[in-house]
Amino acid sequence: MAQRNWSEGPGMESVLGKLSGAWVLKGTRMPVREMTEVCDMTEAEVKAVLHFAAESLKTTPAYEMPEG
Repeated sequence: MAQRNWSEGPGMESVLGKLSGAWVLKGTRMPVREMTEVCDMTEAEVKAVLHFAAESLKTTPAYEMPEG
């Protein structure tokens, strides 16, 4: 499998002290490699997962206690 240049991706970062410098989704500890090379996800599956995650951020998770 060809090596990818993750440094060109705007939503990714590599921080030496975070997962030994592996490329991760920016602000997380989720390795980009897990989503692309290990899981063999299709483009449609990746888009569906990211869409679900984005939509879920619009609502308050059930486990959070309301303020007040």
